[in-house]
Amino acid sequence: MAFIMQGFQSEAITTNHPDDGEITISYQIAGNGPPLLLLHGFPQTKVIWHRVAPALAKDFTVVATDLRGYGASSKPHGKEDHSNYSKRAMASDQSQVMNQLGFQEYSVIGHDRGGRVAHRLAADHGNEVKKLMVLDISPTLAMYEQTNMQFARGYWHWFFLIQKEPIPETLISANTEFLMKQFMGGRHAGLGIFEPACWNEYLTAMQNPACLHAMCEDYRAAASIDLEHDKEDIKNQHLLQMPVKVLWGEYGQVNACFNPLEDWKRVAKNVSGHTVKSGHYIPEEIPETLIKEIQDYFG
Repeated sequence: MAFIMQGFQSEAITTNHPDDGEITISYQIAGNGPPLLLLHGFPQTKVIWHRVAPALAKDFTVVATDLRGYGASSKPHGKEDHSNYSKRAMASDQSQVMNQLGFQEYSVIGHDRGGRVAHRLAADHGNEVKKLMVLDISPTLAMYEQTNMQFARGYWHWFFLIQKEPIPETLISANTEFLMKQFMGGRHAGLGIFEPACWNEYLTAMQNPACLHAMCEDYRAAASIDLEHDKEDIKNQHLLQMPVKVLWGEYGQVNACFNPLEDWKRVAKNVSGHTVKSGHYIPEEIPETLIKEIQDYFG
């Protein structure tokens, strides 16, 4: 049974794409006030926000979705060029969800992969996104261009998951729980930060072969077609116009290997941000700190 955040309703919306057909996006919604879209990362689902979203629902209409390919959302098989898992396609899903809910303007928070979808959402649908917050990432192109030995060792999964189908799918499916525990438990805060019901949802999702394939396609797209889109933006000097705030964990690899503030200033006009006393999983490690940051920035 899916984990439903306190006070939230679980729903689904079908989006439509000329090249992909219909994609169903699962979401949870609660609250009244300005709309705020929450996007999760790998290898998780929308319930990463369970310690944050109920408090935010007092001031905002909070919409937490499962990205295409993740959780309870549709999981189409990847195309040869990975275009149906491009951040452009995944961002279009999110724009359609918010528009169908009646929101023509909204703000967005994205953690990890969700931050990459949020970046593309802000780039392609800038007339809709009022403010953007990204958690523990630099832009994809910046991270690939600045890759060094330390980053490659810390983010080895970036280079494993992009291998040709079905290499990572086959190896991970042999012992999914082992990989999850090593990957997520090996970071700063360990496995103890994850609510058991949420951990079970993350694990169950990744044990689904279609979901596992979709996660790999997300990364394959990031190493190919997404870079083309990002380079096109830079070539055309297409900078994000809305305010962008970036928070990143003091104890994580992003802080060790990159300068997120400067990296985001290369793609956006109005950038602020700083480190927080956390590892990678900010919404689950330091929810009270994140709630205050969100209220101060979006309130």
